[in-house]
This record gives sequence, structure tokens and C-alpha cells, in this order.
Amino acid sequence: MFVDKNKELYKDLLKKIIIIVIGSIVSAYGITLALYAGFGGATLAVLWQGISGTFHISIGMSSFIVAIIMIIFSLIYDRRQIHIGTIIYQVVYSLCVDLFANCHIYSKYMWINFFIMLLGVVLFAVGTGLYASASLGRGSYEAVTFALAEKNNWQVKIVRIVLDILMVVIGVLLGGKFGVCTIVTVIVSGPIIQFVNTNSKKIFKL
Repeated sequence: MFVDKNKELYKDLLKKIIIIVIGSIVSAYGITLALYAGFGGATLAVLWQGISGTFHISIGMSSFIVAIIMIIFSLIYDRRQIHIGTIIYQVVYSLCVDLFANCHIYSKYMWINFFIMLLGVVLFAVGTGLYASASLGRGSYEAVTFALAEKNNWQVKIVRIVLDILMVVIGVLLGGKFGVCTIVTVIVSGPIIQFVNTNSKKIFKL
């Protein structure tokens, strides 16, 4: 009986880790697909660019600093959001962003690249909602999003949209690049993340 229970717990943990890894890969692929399409950066990318230009550090270091600040906030505000999945996500996501950075092929036609960018934003949001559904800790940005939403009984999509706007405003003030991709990410990502997160829990029985 005890052995069977341990097997079930192990299977459940393994399932959640697989979902986190897949979600992280999809999210990283989506964000790089959108970022290099030529329509500006996604919301957090604008902030990273602003910090990088202001303090003369790399984009990678900027993203790392932002992630650490968000994780510390989440630990203080709602530590339930931080778990092993947070570490798995950050490692897989960061590695895949570098891996996918030069893998994409774009068209010479701007309108085709626009749809590629749109696809990237959708994939980013789908991946984010997927790994967040595992409830085994979240990525730094998602940890802040869900901490604020769950603690205050707010809708995830509303919290995400507000945070996206805040990140963009701070990023632009620091010199980050604002573009069509930024606007699309603010409008599209929140609702998709909430939809995928809710339905993934039902489908995978999480």
C-alpha cells in the first residue's frame, strides 16, 4: 500500500516535471520567434533592453537580475509560487532561448513576418500557461502574476495585462524598444495563459 502510494506520487511528480519542461521549451521557442521578427520586443524584453542600455550590462544579465528580483518578491508575498519547477523553468527556458535565437527563418515580406511574430506570441503564452498548470513552482514573471492573482482573488489575465503594461512603461523609460510585438503581447498573452492554464489542469488531471 505504502509502495503503491509512493509510485503514484512519483508518477505525478514526473508528469508535472515533463509538463514544465515541454511548456518551457514551447515558451522559449515562441518568445524568440516573436523577438527576432522585426516588430520590437515582447513586454519583458523591453525591460531587459532598457536595463541593459542604462546600466551597460548584457541582455542576459538584465534578464537574470529581473528574474532574481521577481523570485524574491514572490518568496516574500506568496512563497507557494516558488518550488522546484521555478528552477527547472529558469534553466530550461534560458538554455532554449539561447538555442533558438538563431534558428528561425523569416520572410522578406513584412506581412508574413507579422504573422510569424503573432504565432510566436501565441506559442509563448501557450507554453507559459502549460508549465504554470503543473503548480510545481512557476517562472519568475509567472510567480509574480499568480501570487498577486491568487492572493487577491484577481483574474490572472487582468493581472498579467497590468504587469505587462508596467514592465513596458519602465522599459521604455529606460530606453527599451517598443513595437507592435509589445502591444500584441500585452493584449494576447494574458487571456491565452489563463485559458491554457485552466484547461491543462483538467486535461492532465493536475
